[in-house]
Amino acid sequence: MTLHQAYNVPNYNLSDMTNPTTVDQIADRVEHLLLRHEELHRTNALLQQQVLALSHERDLLKSKLAAARSRVDALIERLPQNSSTDAES
Repeated sequence: MTLHQAYNVPNYNLSDMTNPTTVDQIADRVEHLLLRHEELHRTNALLQQQVLALSHERDLLKSKLAAARSRVDALIERLPQNSSTDAES
């Protein structure tokens, strides 16, 4: 969709001439910028989804790490205590 179509503006395109007018150049630039804006908007939405997914994965991994750390601490507590007298024997 061109800028002219989007805003129901009559298309006074002078592209048949060898030198486009300043208005045509501005219209082309605005159309290009609108397309770029839409593209960046879609890219931003995808990146936001990735951030959410990665944040969820990070939180899950942190939870698993805490559980594993607790299990290791419990195993360490079950190890026999080495006293200095045991080491001398």
